[in-house]
Amino acid sequence: MTDSTAPAGAGKKRPTIWEVARLAGVSHQTVSRYLKGTTGMKPVTREKIDRAIAELDYQPDLIARSMRTRRSHRIAVVLPELTSFVPVPVLRGAAAAAHEAGYTTDVLGLEGDESRRAEGALALLESGRAEGLLSFAPLARLGAEAGGAPKPVLVYGEYDDNMRSRGQLADGRFTEEIIRHLAGLGHRCFLHVAGSPDWASARNRRDVYVDTIAKLGLESFGVVDGDWSVRSGYEAARDLPANSGVTAVFAANDYVAMGVLRGFQDRGVRVPEAISVFGWDNEQFTQYFSPTISTVSSDREELGRRAMLSLLALIDGRPQPAVHIDELFRLIPRGSSGPAPR
Repeated sequence: MTDSTAPAGAGKKRPTIWEVARLAGVSHQTVSRYLKGTTGMKPVTREKIDRAIAELDYQPDLIARSMRTRRSHRIAVVLPELTSFVPVPVLRGAAAAAHEAGYTTDVLGLEGDESRRAEGALALLESGRAEGLLSFAPLARLGAEAGGAPKPVLVYGEYDDNMRSRGQLADGRFTEEIIRHLAGLGHRCFLHVAGSPDWASARNRRDVYVDTIAKLGLESFGVVDGDWSVRSGYEAARDLPANSGVTAVFAANDYVAMGVLRGFQDRGVRVPEAISVFGWDNEQFTQYFSPTISTVSSDREELGRRAMLSLLALIDGRPQPAVHIDELFRLIPRGSSGPAPR
């Protein structure tokens, strides 16, 4: 007679590192090096271990390892504070990279200014509760002046205290690709509906727009100060003079682009036949609006992953991998953009 109240999986032995090694056809020392993230391992060997771990659903016993090595195998991921906005894709990518290297992650909200957050981060590291700290919040320096050797802390990208992106998270260089793409379709006169100037991402996209227009010898009717809202895009399209000569609008994000499209539709201006519109962020609705909205996608999950890989390299004393921001962006032309009218 069986006990129907026994939890699922009760009595099932947890797979061991030796079983992983046997299935992969390698030594258990090789599997151990793999779990530590050791570099220099042949790709074919890594693939064998990957398959064996997946097939056995092997999970490293981090508690036992911590007792044996006196290492926590935990990484703290810091945000300014836990608010209603959490950069989920970035955190998902960071956690996945940490897990692959045998670490667990804890997401923390540290309050206070940069100095106070730095004090909290330093206390966390000195307590041994975390081996490294990946911060998306600005911190005061944690170097020799903070008490000794450089700490395993990486401030990457950054959100400010109001969860507004800055640094690499706010990179605007891909704006040039949008303008070049539209210029290649014959457009010569542009309008930019900007985001809120409080955001570094809005300022960066605006600056690159202005620089690119000048560099390519194009014409800008102007820059409309917006606030990321649908309304700001709608009003920009509504108020654009009929004789402006504008044939392409670059909106700071997809919500602004949707407002621009609706504003032109209400005026009877056909998109993209008369005017092309480009957004940014690849929000889900852009695929279902009519016309579908041309936009830019950014792989924020990969950005989080690369941030964590940089921290892991710092923890291990290895050179940090180079990050090429342009690789994280992709142009997505859709129905709202096309050749300039003749």
